[in-house]
Formats: sequence, C-alpha cells, structure tokens
Amino acid sequence: MSTENLSQSPEQPSRKPRVAVVFGGRSSEHGISVVTAGAVLKAIDRTTYDVLPIGITTDGRWALTADEPERMAISDRRTPTVDQLAESTEGAVVLPVDPASREVVYSEPGSVPKALGEVDVVFPVLHGPYGEDGTLQGLLELSGVPYVGSGVLASAVGQDKEYMKRVFTSFGLKVGPYVVIRPREWERDESAARKKIVDFAGEHGWPLFVKPARAGSSIGITKVDDLSGLDEAIAEARRHDPKILVEAALRGREIECGVLEFEDGPRASLPAEIPPPDAHAYYDFEAKYIDSTPGIVPAPLTDEETAEVRRLAVEAFDAASCEGLVRADFFLTEDGEFVINEINTMPGFTPISMYPQMWQATGIGYPELVDLLVRAALRRPTGLR
Repeated sequence: MSTENLSQSPEQPSRKPRVAVVFGGRSSEHGISVVTAGAVLKAIDRTTYDVLPIGITTDGRWALTADEPERMAISDRRTPTVDQLAESTEGAVVLPVDPASREVVYSEPGSVPKALGEVDVVFPVLHGPYGEDGTLQGLLELSGVPYVGSGVLASAVGQDKEYMKRVFTSFGLKVGPYVVIRPREWERDESAARKKIVDFAGEHGWPLFVKPARAGSSIGITKVDDLSGLDEAIAEARRHDPKILVEAALRGREIECGVLEFEDGPRASLPAEIPPPDAHAYYDFEAKYIDSTPGIVPAPLTDEETAEVRRLAVEAFDAASCEGLVRADFFLTEDGEFVINEINTMPGFTPISMYPQMWQATGIGYPELVDLLVRAALRRPTGLR
C-alpha cells in the first residue's frame, strides 16, 4: 500500500494518509513511551499526514489525547503520563475489529459514539510488554491496519531476552553467558533457583546483571557485585517480570547500531559508543533518560570494526525476522570480538535517543526518519508476508 493509493474516486476529494500515534501503555516504560510520542508528533510532517494521538493509560484504557507534544516532555526529572493528557477520564477509543473497515470510534458513557475517521497506519511507540511484545501487533493484524515496526513474531522475540538469545545463537551470532530463572522454578523451590544463580556466578565470576526477562529501558536491572546484593536484585527484577535473566559481566565497550528498512532491504547506520557514565554504576534508566548521558556518535572504531558491527546488526535484524527498525546493542570485547547483547524492535525514539542520533550521523534527520518509517508501513500489507 502506497501513499498514492489513498487518493479517492473522482466524486471524493483526495485526503492525506492518517497516522494514529499510539503511546503510553501498561508497562513500566509508560512514561518513556509518552516522551517518544511527543517527539514523533512534533516531527511528523503535517502537510503530508493527518495525525491522531491515542494514549493507552496504565490500566489499559485507550484514551483520546490532546495533540500537544510540548506537554509530553520530562519535567522535574519526572516522565509524563497518558492520564495527564487524556481529554476524558472515562472516554475510550475503539479500533475496528473488521478488516474491511478502518473507522476509529470514540465513546463516553451516556453519549452517542463519535466516529473519528479512518486510520491508514498506526505508529505504535510503546515500549515493553503489552505494546512492543507482539500483543498490539496481533491486534492490528486482526484489524487489518498497517503499522510501523516489526510483526508479531519478531516483536515477541525482541521482547523476551531469553528467546532472543536462543534465536541469535541458532543463527551463529555470539551472545554472552546467561542463565534464566522461570516463574515456576522460583515458585517451586526458591533455594534451588537461587543456587542456580550462585553456581553461575561461581563459573563466570562477579559482578552479575540481574534483569527482568521481558522489560526494557534498563528498568528493573541491578548490577550485583557479590552475594550480599543478590536477593534484593532478584526481588527488583521480579517486581517487573516473574521471569528473570542473569548475565555475566562482559569486559569491553558498549556499541550500538541502528537498522532501518528501505525499499531494497535493511541497512545499518553508523554505530555509536556508550561510554561508562560517571555518576552511575552502568548505563541505567536515569543515565539514559533523566541525566541524558551522551553517547559518542559515530563510535571511534576502525573502518573494519565499523563495517563488522553494521553487518552483524543487519544479521540480527534478519535473524529475528524484524521489519521497519531495530537498535542492536553489542559489546566489543577486549579480544576484538563483537558480542550481541540485545535488540530493541521499538527503541527509544526521542531526539536525544541513540537510534535517531545514529541515523542523524548517517545522513537521515529525525523528521525524515519518521517519514521513512511511516512510508515503509504503508507499503507493507498486514497478514502473512
């Protein structure tokens, strides 16, 4: 489906493609999603597209929100919420369930439902579970509405760090040592599950990184330097996800690379390096978003290293069957080998986020990047492809 296909019959005036920017959501990354949406709303070309902002509250209500990007920024070290932006505390937006219709409806208790018009493409800037993990993508597939980014499978794989690593390993990409504690293991025998982690530390050494298996933005992650901090780290990770992932620390540099899908296939950006933040133990949530620890773009790598990490980023994109965009995160170890840590199928997308910065250095500015993603989604059909 192309933009040109949206022109109407001779009896009807032509119209611009309509983009629904969907943001917020039920995950712990709700606030960052709102910030991302503000940046996208500010950048999207209003002469080319009509825009409909739809926020999902933390309890899952789809709300009609004001189209006011300036209210979607971090203020006083706090992230905004959809509840602050919603036009009503009770009204709800409903997507079509019939693939033959793309009419979006807004309803409030005691009022006649109001048609908001058709939506041609959804830009889902949600991060984490219930949005980035294939759940929203499945809903949009059922509705027959095109959307920006990866499909159901790639989104699910990209969200679950265990299966992401399993897929990468099966395609020959190198990953670091890790161990997984599933919910049933912890519920059946906490002591045995804890011993599994302690044994892993005995094999690979401290520190360890204890993470929720299905979360992002460095939320819920703890760097554990010794046994005394393990229980607290497990509790923090399980607060966000009953399934946890424990990784051995890798000695090396943190290198990131963006992948963007063009008409002729995916291409990689110039990479960036994330230097160790001075005021933080590692590149955690506050370092990323509150204190805005700057990355180095482009990364100071040799030409050979740059070419290699770009090649590996595209390989990771293809291995997980991704579409649209991906940020691939690597460690460049002390022996000169790239080890992939993870991919993000909907990475942080504010102007200060690494993904847009890497493409800016590669020659594609933020507004053009948004436009390329929307156009790619309009070209791509829903369903099996």
